[in-house]
Amino acid sequence: MSVAGTSTAPEERDAPRAPAPRCADHTGIDPDQLPDGLVVADEQGRVVCFNAAAVRITAVRAADALGQPLEKALPLEDLEGRRWWQLTDPYGGLAIRVRQPERNLLLPGGREVLVSARYVRGEPLGPVQQVVVCLRDTEARRRTERSHAELIATVAHELRSPLTSVKGFTATLLAKWERFTDDQKRLMLETVDADADRVTRLIAELLDISRIDSGRLEVRRQPVDIGAAVSRHIQAHVAAGRPADRFLLRIAQPLPALWADPDKIDQVLSNLLENAVRHGAGTVTIDVTPTASPREGEEAGTSVTVSDEGPGIPEESMNRVFTRFWRGSKRGGTGLGLYIVKGIVEAHGGTITVGRAAGGGAEFRFTLPVGAPAYLA
Repeated sequence: MSVAGTSTAPEERDAPRAPAPRCADHTGIDPDQLPDGLVVADEQGRVVCFNAAAVRITAVRAADALGQPLEKALPLEDLEGRRWWQLTDPYGGLAIRVRQPERNLLLPGGREVLVSARYVRGEPLGPVQQVVVCLRDTEARRRTERSHAELIATVAHELRSPLTSVKGFTATLLAKWERFTDDQKRLMLETVDADADRVTRLIAELLDISRIDSGRLEVRRQPVDIGAAVSRHIQAHVAAGRPADRFLLRIAQPLPALWADPDKIDQVLSNLLENAVRHGAGTVTIDVTPTASPREGEEAGTSVTVSDEGPGIPEESMNRVFTRFWRGSKRGGTGLGLYIVKGIVEAHGGTITVGRAAGGGAEFRFTLPVGAPAYLA
């Protein structure tokens, strides 16, 4: 890397030049269709390409950049305030240099961008014929980093409570076992067991999120009786002490044969019914109906609608319901359940929506294609 102010680029770079088209096309690819900013300077250091993404990222018009010296059209500084093009000196620096790795640089006004550069030489150690610069907005990366930080903070918070309880009860039992009655011991062990289940569920949620984000959520399709599956979940709620008349199940017949992952469909149903019971009010109605498939090439599908008679979800929040950490109320939870539900439904080729039920509460509706395995098609 050369010292600032020692550029030995040809004097011709300062000669006036007529503006070029936004991007000269030598490959058949329209640079304006590229997702990243593309800026190309010729052998004299003047900009000959400034695509649409570069305009968006830098807020500089293409007409103002084309034909200008690279350091003027793209006045970048490093995080210490040094002028980047004088510091790197692409035209007069080391002849063996062919690129600049991606790094954070600053535009005028202090906006950060990710910048990488390639030096195009006609022959090894020859003069630079083009400098190709790639620009990326840092906002998407910042959102991802914030999301990861929030996930870590949420997990740490959710783990702290059950683990503290487990540690407290086990330490107490070990230290004072003889002082407790059998009923007291049973109560403590049942609490430890419930907290261990809570930790296990949280870890399972994290694994699901990892698989969804990486596109590795595996679906093992088997025949699924969706009506029977819903009935099992209702019976589990009734066995846990909720009144049977809190639930209304309506199944329209005949239903198409459904091939899906039974464990993951159980996870979807469990989450939607638990949300309706915990955050809603009145009767929880579950409608299972045949419908058109959400996937092209298939005619039949199955829809499951879960609705309640509670206050519902505010209109302004509906577009955030299936995002990470959204919570409909302050009644606990990680805010990850509906994000996972959406990932599972979409992994099956289905769709899920949220709206307002006829009774005023929340209404979740997911639709699955028949999804028969290829060897049975």
